[in-house]
Amino acid sequence: MYRKKLEVDIILDVLEAVLKRQPDSVFVRSLWHQYQERGGLSKKQLEGLYGKAQKCQELPAAKLATLEAVIRQRPTRYKSAPPVAKPLYEKDNNVGEMISEILARYPQHKRVLFFKSRFDNNEALTPAEVTELEKFRKLLK
Repeated sequence: MYRKKLEVDIILDVLEAVLKRQPDSVFVRSLWHQYQERGGLSKKQLEGLYGKAQKCQELPAAKLATLEAVIRQRPTRYKSAPPVAKPLYEKDNNVGEMISEILARYPQHKRVLFFKSRFDNNEALTPAEVTELEKFRKLLK
């Protein structure tokens, strides 16, 4: 991000004034370094700087007001609520009914027992396997 070439840089003036008053402040020093490197600060960082600058008596009120205006211009970012967790696989009741019908008549049917074990383990049956189950069901009727 490139900094704009401005004649008056209020943010830099405020940063330097706060640095003169609190030279040991790691927070202000990191903000100053980031401003020099990237050319700007986020809204949260500007709010933190504003809080530090309010404690500085020798800073003119006009610069504080300008910094506050810059903060208000910035958009506020909100974190959206996480989406409701949806299960990866939802059991199809029709498939479960078909499996139970077939196993009621032929409890040792190996292919249907295989489908039942997959159905019980919440594994999705492919459409070809579902049509195979429907075929078995039709043969029973």
